[in-house]
Amino acid sequence: MGEPSPGMIDWTTMPTYNTIMSLAAGAGLVALVLFARDLLRHRREDPVSTDGWAMTFGALGSILTLTGLHMSLTWPLAAGGFAFDNVIFGETSLGFGVLMLALALFLWKRGDRILESPRPVSEVARAARPLSIFIAGLGLALLAIMFAGIVYQLFAAPPQEPISGAFAEWPIVEAIFMSLLFGLVGIGAVLAPLSIRSFASLPSSAGEDPSIRVPTLAKVVGVLWLVTGIVFVLFGAMNFYTHIGLIVNTM
Repeated sequence: MGEPSPGMIDWTTMPTYNTIMSLAAGAGLVALVLFARDLLRHRREDPVSTDGWAMTFGALGSILTLTGLHMSLTWPLAAGGFAFDNVIFGETSLGFGVLMLALALFLWKRGDRILESPRPVSEVARAARPLSIFIAGLGLALLAIMFAGIVYQLFAAPPQEPISGAFAEWPIVEAIFMSLLFGLVGIGAVLAPLSIRSFASLPSSAGEDPSIRVPTLAKVVGVLWLVTGIVFVLFGAMNFYTHIGLIVNTM
C-alpha cells in the first residue's frame, strides 16, 4: 500500500484511547471527593460502604494503570506523531491509577478498622500521609503540562474532527482549555498533602460526636477536583463521538 492521501490517517499506526482514560480519570477525581464526603458524614447508623468504594477505585485504577502503563512504555504509542501524548496522558494516568489501586487495596484490607475508628477520615489520612510526596509531585507535573500545553499550543484537534475541529484554525483555544484543566487538577494535588495533614492531625478521640469542621483548604481541593472531574467525564464522553467521527472522516 502507498502513502495515505492528504487528509487521511493510517489508523493502524495511530492507536488512541485517551477517551476511556479521560472518562476514568474524571470519574476518579469525582469519586475521591465523594468518598471524602462519605467519611466525614459516617455514622454508626449509616456507615460508609468501604467495599463499594474499594470496587470503585479498583475498577477505575485498573483502567488507568493498564492503559497508562502501555502508553508510557510504548514510544511513541502513535507512530504518526504526538509522542508527547505518552507523557501527558500515559504517565499521569499511570500515576493516578496506581494511587487508586493502592487506595482500593487499603479499603479492602482495612475497611472494618476504618469504620471502627471514631474519625474514619483521620484514619485514612494518616495512612495516606506518606504518599503526599508523590501526590504533590504529580501536581507539579500537571502544572508543568499546563505550561507546556499553552507554550507549544498542544491538544488542538484536526479540522476533520467533529465539534473540537471547529477550533482548528485557533489551536490556542483548545490548548488553553485543556491546559487549564490539567493545571487546576495539579493545583488541587499540590494542596492535597496539606489537606491530608490537617485531617491526619485531628485528635483520635471524638466521643459520641464525630462531626468535623472541614478545613478551608480541603474544601478548595474538593471543589477543584469535583469541577475538573465532571468536566473530564463530560469531555471524555464527548470524545467517543468526536474520535469516532475523526476516524470515519480520515479512513
